[in-house]
Amino acid sequence: MSPASTLRGVEDRPLFVTIPGDFRVSFEFFPPRTEAMEAQLWDAVVELAPLSPSFVSVTYGAGGSTRERTHATVARIVQETGLTAAAHLTCVAASKDEISEVADRYWEAGIRHIVALRGDPPEGIGGRFEPHPQGYASAADLVAGLKARHAFDISVAAYPEVHPEAVSASADLDNLKRKLDAGASRAITQFFYSTDAYFRFLDRVLAAGISAPILPGIMPVTNFAAIRRMSGNTTEIPGWMMRLFDGLDALPGPRAHIAAAVAADQCRRLYQGGIRDFHFYTLNRADQTYAICHLLGLRAKEPSQ
Repeated sequence: MSPASTLRGVEDRPLFVTIPGDFRVSFEFFPPRTEAMEAQLWDAVVELAPLSPSFVSVTYGAGGSTRERTHATVARIVQETGLTAAAHLTCVAASKDEISEVADRYWEAGIRHIVALRGDPPEGIGGRFEPHPQGYASAADLVAGLKARHAFDISVAAYPEVHPEAVSASADLDNLKRKLDAGASRAITQFFYSTDAYFRFLDRVLAAGISAPILPGIMPVTNFAAIRRMSGNTTEIPGWMMRLFDGLDALPGPRAHIAAAVAADQCRRLYQGGIRDFHFYTLNRADQTYAICHLLGLRAKEPSQ
């Protein structure tokens, strides 16, 4: 057989052509600190809105440090876009009464979806969570308290590669089950780059009798050094991925293109494994997330006339 004949035997089909876009997406943003950041956030919301996300969420700073900005951002999304907006809420450094007040304000503003998290302690207090004397002791308790207050649709966090403070993988899984049993509807995972780790986690979740959706958290790389810091010792960064991003620290343009391709391929592999929901950590940037969704076959909805 000639070399040309051998080459003609290779399947001539693009990598993403078989994905029909029959999946759901959700997007996470963080509250802006400046007017310029607010403009960037809003540009991202407007650009991604035509992809018809199931919901968009807005984070909550350590110790409730962005409480008012989170509320203002979520309220604006609800009022001006018609998107389903979810507000993050933590139980760090807050009493039950304070959390009830925040929850009541969300409910009154028409916000029906909460991402309930234990939360990270503020910097400078030792780095470990300490319950408020009059507060909730855990995310599961927070979920139960919120459900008793209002009929919120609640999402919680999950950790495919185990929460860094968990004493064991089984204890971490037990904690996830408590949160779902307390009334949460779904879990959203910490970002990960090992697809195998996510699927192994799903096997353990199903074996534990958990049937709630576990949405994979997708974090496109905007700064590889920052991703490595955030990953710590708990999120595996595959060797092939480190090689791909080697030498790109000072080249944001090429890095963004490669990051979009890597994240799209991650989603492709998850899709082939049966996943139909993807949660994107956008970092208030739309370009990469939009490109990934487009590669996967998702198209913007035409505005109604």
